[in-house]
Amino acid sequence: MKPIVAIVGRPNVGKSAFFNRVTKTRKALVDDFPGVTRDRNLGDALWNETAFTLVDTGGFVDADEDGFAEQIRYQVRQAIEAADLIVLVLDGKGGVSPYDTVMVDLLRGITKPVFYAVNKIDGPELEDRLYEFYRLGIDRLFPVSAEHGYGVADLLDDLVKSLPTLVSDQCAPDVAAISVAVVGRPNVGKSSLINRVL
Repeated sequence: MKPIVAIVGRPNVGKSAFFNRVTKTRKALVDDFPGVTRDRNLGDALWNETAFTLVDTGGFVDADEDGFAEQIRYQVRQAIEAADLIVLVLDGKGGVSPYDTVMVDLLRGITKPVFYAVNKIDGPELEDRLYEFYRLGIDRLFPVSAEHGYGVADLLDDLVKSLPTLVSDQCAPDVAAISVAVVGRPNVGKSSLINRVL
């Protein structure tokens, strides 16, 4: 089974753009309007011959800003629980938000590797935007541009080194693959069921 990497953060920081760049797809919706992503979105990724599953999540906000906030936060927590590694995406253009502090505090309590990506850093001349984020008490920040690709390779190089190794196909039992579809109305727990099975 492939390792799972969850992308988390507040709305409109570029989580879906990062997901699309790493999976080399346009599977995740990207829009300037915050809150477009509501549920988890899974995609296959490959970097340096290491395969993993990438999970995009909705933006972490409170109920005053979004009527679906409680359900979105639940999905984010489920993604964190199921993941082998977490990438917290921060907004290098907008600066530190109170939600960033909440997310960093939440992630401090877990034992899994966490990577902190400051997005919207389109080149080395903008890396001074990182300084503000060090007040969150983070040792290493990765400057990236999900839109333009700047710094993404450096992040992925280190990320795949921190992933658990896969069980070799030679060791896996020789069984035919069975395809199963999980369907249902929104917010009944389809993604939770899939994560539990996986």
